[in-house]
Amino acid sequence: MASISELYDVTWEEMRDKLRKWREENYRNSEQIVDVGEELISEHASKLGDDIWIIYEQVMIAALDCSRDDLAWSCLQELKRQFPDSHRVKRLVGMRLEALERYEDANKLYDSVLQDDPTNTAARKRKISILRAQGRNTDAIRELNEYLEQCVCAVCLFIYSVLFLCSFSYAKAAFCLEELMMTNPHNHLYCEQYAEVKYTQGGMENMELARKYFAQALKLNNRNMRALFGLYMSASHIAANTKVSAKVKKDNVKYAAWAASQINRAYQLAGRGKKENKCSMKAVEEMLESMHITMS
Repeated sequence: MASISELYDVTWEEMRDKLRKWREENYRNSEQIVDVGEELISEHASKLGDDIWIIYEQVMIAALDCSRDDLAWSCLQELKRQFPDSHRVKRLVGMRLEALERYEDANKLYDSVLQDDPTNTAARKRKISILRAQGRNTDAIRELNEYLEQCVCAVCLFIYSVLFLCSFSYAKAAFCLEELMMTNPHNHLYCEQYAEVKYTQGGMENMELARKYFAQALKLNNRNMRALFGLYMSASHIAANTKVSAKVKKDNVKYAAWAASQINRAYQLAGRGKKENKCSMKAVEEMLESMHITMS
């Protein structure tokens, strides 16, 4: 089977730089990281210098996402040999135990890290992740409360919002997302998620807020398809309300039609002759037509 470098005619330096770019931009494209990283490690490890260690970590985490325990284990062994007493490596050991659903063992490991270093936020966050994975949202909120007594951060507020959503506490989730938007008003994902919460809550006031924040998410990132669909759905919902004025109805029909045309255009650009994408585009067109929105 041809390697990545043979298939795409790239050098090992380009592969290294690609992994660095994905790290810096926090991409969670695990399958691509595994494909590129595995070849880079196996074929060019001696050329990477100190970069090899951060690449081992990056590839290991991606391998866990892809259920590639063999690759995760080999990366972990290299890191343990180089950094035998590192809390950061112990956290990776714990993450592998989590992937294997050995939650009790992972918790014990994180507890030992916290005993050595009570300020280790990464270990505490992993303990909260275990509670979430087990569906113990109430315990996760309690653990998060204890953590917040020591440190308030955006990550905690985001986790709070997710936990409140899991327990259908939409007003509390919305509050957390409002706080997040205040600290980082340029994050399109916070705007999109806040809009989704408002849409779920329902009612005309919440629906109008949802439409506004879906639009803001699109302004910040015009490639956010969830926000585009959200704008279409919320505007359509408002336009269909018999109690709104003629002007409000007309404006929202216009917003929905614009969103529909953008959705259709995005699927057309993504298709480019591929049969499966043509089928997806047809499904989108039928969905939009069924909701009585004419695409311009």
